[in-house]
Amino acid sequence: MQRRHFVTGAAASVASLSAASLLSGCQSPPPALEYAFAGIDMERGHALRDLLARGTLPEPAVVRRAQVIIAGGGVAGLAAARSLRLAGVHDFALLELEDTAGGNSRGGAVNGVACPLGAHYLPVPGDDAPEVQDLLEELGLRQRVAGRWEYGGEGGRHLCHSPQERLYFEHEWQEGLLPVQGVGESTLAQYRSFAQAVDAASRAARFTMPLFAALNTKTGLTPAHQALDAMTLEAWLQQQGLDDAHLRWYLDYCCRDDYGAGIARVSAWAGLHYFASRHGFHAPGEAVAEDREGVLTWPEGNGWLTQQLVAPLKAAGQLRTATSVLRIAETRRGVEVDAYNHQTGNVERWQAPRCVVALPVFVAARVVQSPPAFLAQAAQRLQWAPWAVTNIHLNAPLTDRPGAAPAWDNVIYGDTNPGGLGYVDASHQKLDPRPGPTVLTCYQALGDVADARQQLATHNAEHWGRAALASLAGPHPDVLQRATRVQVTRYGHAMSIPVPGVQQFLSQIGLQGAQGKRKLLLNGERQRPIPTPATARLAFAHSDWSGYSVFEEAFTRGHAAGLWQG
Repeated sequence: MQRRHFVTGAAASVASLSAASLLSGCQSPPPALEYAFAGIDMERGHALRDLLARGTLPEPAVVRRAQVIIAGGGVAGLAAARSLRLAGVHDFALLELEDTAGGNSRGGAVNGVACPLGAHYLPVPGDDAPEVQDLLEELGLRQRVAGRWEYGGEGGRHLCHSPQERLYFEHEWQEGLLPVQGVGESTLAQYRSFAQAVDAASRAARFTMPLFAALNTKTGLTPAHQALDAMTLEAWLQQQGLDDAHLRWYLDYCCRDDYGAGIARVSAWAGLHYFASRHGFHAPGEAVAEDREGVLTWPEGNGWLTQQLVAPLKAAGQLRTATSVLRIAETRRGVEVDAYNHQTGNVERWQAPRCVVALPVFVAARVVQSPPAFLAQAAQRLQWAPWAVTNIHLNAPLTDRPGAAPAWDNVIYGDTNPGGLGYVDASHQKLDPRPGPTVLTCYQALGDVADARQQLATHNAEHWGRAALASLAGPHPDVLQRATRVQVTRYGHAMSIPVPGVQQFLSQIGLQGAQGKRKLLLNGERQRPIPTPATARLAFAHSDWSGYSVFEEAFTRGHAAGLWQG
């Protein structure tokens, strides 16, 4: 299928459409275009906040009991439920605010076309993440073939198909995301210098995913990592004399993509961790391992993974959606969890010997009664990035500018959409080569946008949809003619931002929490210790405790919390 030819005529007039003219209404999308919010119900979360602010909660209408309560149905909560099931514990309940579990890894559909509502890929995990490897093996995505591990299922169908990524740069598409088309020798030299710096940092102290695998059991971060954690990536680049605009744009994009904010806010540790914990950084012309970029992805993004984790819970009646946790209290006999059932309008009280608190830190600090000092401190210290995810249904493939062929991940250099990270094509993984309707998923990381959280709460879906359409009008001049429906998913607190000092602070909390000194058992076999904050009856599991939000961190912490013995 060829979509690389530029069409003149009427389409050319649309190509001249600027972001400002589209957003101001000078050029309006076709009347048939529909806008709507989907996925996260921000009003429900705000209602919970207001209810908690009153101080007095309604009396429970019913009391229920279980062996374990899991508060929160994101990746960490789902991982805790899976580890309980594997350990033979089936008397548990998972309480989730939204109508579907999955956290930032939910999937959805627009006009029948599956698409992600959040995270959209999982890098092939290394040996520092055996819990994630085991999950993939259970799901048939990792298997031993001729003495070697292979990923992606039969024929590697769940590995991202080629071409994987491209960049719209200087009015045409280029392969890869690092600007190379027409850049000068000074830029290329700085690319090489940064590659050498990443390599040197990796040799000085190991970077791992999940990060606890590289922690010192006494000091937390190693001295080398502490020095990087103490400054922003922008300051570190200045120290290294790396001031090239193209390199800085790329690094800013990478930080916003993984952490929700750019190089001026993210720590140097986090900026280097992005590369050193995975595939490194390779300047143009350098030799690259063939499988270094291997990622698993699906039309619905990581929603496919969370759906697999949710399925057994639904079958066993262990998942309670549309249920807001209002209060978690440790008692002499165990734990009490009060939750508001949005379907019945009643407060339900759950009693259990222990509870896995798989909630974002700022929520946990509000609902845990007499919160431990480490929880209150973390809630004050951490910062969160808002996000917007806009899914645009197209009735046919788009006209494309010259250059590299359409890819899975498509990024626009100098995106006019504030915080814009480009888009992924939900139909890229289709085995059917015939062109047809698809959905483009546009991402906005709003951690650097002033009042972004307030904007998410007040602006309507059309505001966000029109901004996404405007950013696509340059590389795709006929986007307004092809779009039929736009759905926007809002995340007020999508992810914790790894600002300077956060990693050392959290590593010390993890060590003080002493979970690493407790036995984690699965079928009688001792598991590796994972330092997660814990009290006598509460185990805290969320990617916030790693200081940044990726599947590997959330899943590993949730897995350990489910096995926690108290």
